[in-house]
Amino acid sequence: MTALGESSPYMRAQANLSELKLDQICAAMPDYIRMVADGERDFAQAIAEMTASEVTARRERIMRQRIRSSGFPYAKTLADFDWSFQPSVPRAKVEELATLRFMDGAENVLLVGSPGVGKTHLAVAIGIEAVKAGREVRFTDCARLVDDLKDASSRGILEKRLKYYAHSKLMIIDELGYLAIDEQGANLMFQLISTRYEKRSTIITTNVGIGGWANVFGDDVAASAIADRVCHHCTLIKITGRSYRLKDLPAERRKED
Repeated sequence: MTALGESSPYMRAQANLSELKLDQICAAMPDYIRMVADGERDFAQAIAEMTASEVTARRERIMRQRIRSSGFPYAKTLADFDWSFQPSVPRAKVEELATLRFMDGAENVLLVGSPGVGKTHLAVAIGIEAVKAGREVRFTDCARLVDDLKDASSRGILEKRLKYYAHSKLMIIDELGYLAIDEQGANLMFQLISTRYEKRSTIITTNVGIGGWANVFGDDVAASAIADRVCHHCTLIKITGRSYRLKDLPAERRKED
């Protein structure tokens, strides 16, 4: 077998690129060697184009990792949203939110509607735009969040955990209202919302209108205090359409469900 040091320059270049994990350049090199030989590119042009391809691939890998680490349940954008199925959604307002200007003023977003109408999809889509813009985003469902804060409180590290959640430029709390929250949970949610109030933006999806939050939190005072801070600087979007999950069922089946 020929030692690497005795191999051809082409083989050494391929081996070096592979070791450096420059896979895009490695794959493109044969074509660019031919183009340089044929005079279709000069050497500098070839290097510039090959490295540009590598940079693009690297940025895409980093973006995918950042999206995964943000905790999104899936990756969906506004381009994936079926606007015709949910005409109650104010498209212009949602697209304005996707510009992220609301984050500049630490404003909040409240998405209200029945299960399956697209609240989480819209929240995720706005969150992904924030990730693309280099903002730190944290997505969590409400029940998991409350459990996490309770665990932190029991271990004496609540302040540290609140700082962790307060740090994210955008926090998305999904499915508030699907499960009741006890007195301790309500108090912890109040503390979290207070730490972010007028400092960071929060998106909340809920199937319960603000008037019903007292039932969710089990306490009028706690519900009022939380709602007051969430809604002070807030865009409210109410979705009144049918569930996407049921749209393909026959009408009689939808009535049964």
